[in-house]
Amino acid sequence: MLAFALSRLARAAITILFVVTFAFIVLRLSGDPALLIMSVDAPPEAIEAFRKAWGLDRPIWEQYLAYAWHALTGDFGKSMRDGRPAIDLVLERLPATLAITLPALALKLGIGIPAGIYAALHRNSLADRLTMMVSVAGFTMPSFVLALVLVLIFGVTLGWLPASGADSVWHAVLPIVTLGTAGAAIMARFTRSAMLEVLGQPYIRAASAKGLAWWLVVAKHALPNAAIPTVTIIGFMVGSLVAGAVIVESVFAWPGIGRLLVSAVANRDLAVVQALLMVIAAWMVLANLCVDLAYGWLDPRVRSGAR
Repeated sequence: MLAFALSRLARAAITILFVVTFAFIVLRLSGDPALLIMSVDAPPEAIEAFRKAWGLDRPIWEQYLAYAWHALTGDFGKSMRDGRPAIDLVLERLPATLAITLPALALKLGIGIPAGIYAALHRNSLADRLTMMVSVAGFTMPSFVLALVLVLIFGVTLGWLPASGADSVWHAVLPIVTLGTAGAAIMARFTRSAMLEVLGQPYIRAASAKGLAWWLVVAKHALPNAAIPTVTIIGFMVGSLVAGAVIVESVFAWPGIGRLLVSAVANRDLAVVQALLMVIAAWMVLANLCVDLAYGWLDPRVRSGAR
């Protein structure tokens, strides 16, 4: 198990390094931030002084080596807009994003998994068809469309909930429901598929033939084996918690990571964008690492394959 975990940690480190390097190169090849921040009407001397102050006048490879060295010491650069450390700006917004994404994740799992299990155990029934119909509608509707519909109904027409801002806990309700709806639909479909595949296996029929109660067959044999493919979807949802709220935060004017990313990209604030991408990549890699370790714990064949 130790060798399995170390191999996954090495892959995680390589992935983060690749993401940071790719983002660094693309951001510097996509345009000159000095022209956007200083404006094209600024004197050439001022623009050149800005480039020199931020190291933009040096070759890309020199900029990258300097950035990598400082990053190893915990310095991820400063915002070109206000001069504050980029990582501080990111960490300030992270709690606001987690305040809506973590409850949304609980909503996805709390609704999606039981609905998928129930639909699988009642295959081809009216409840199964209704569950799958709602699931299809839930994950095919774009999040910004659902967000606008919820704002129109509960924020404008009924006036029950605030449509934007983050002044109270009630401001988080609509963003949480928007994020949780599509995830619950996806979770229900994958859980149903995993359960149906397991329920058709010979060992399930053998357990039933031995006289075990059906609920015991499901609890002891079906659910643990159906959990293995379901863990992949859960890991994907956990990994997308930080990055998946960009559109929803923009619609509801929620002051989280998503809005910061949009504003930083629009302002060509290189250090902030790089810090954001690094945090998002690290979060997703950590989620995938946890999924791999969970696989090794749930299925011994994965551990033996790693060895």
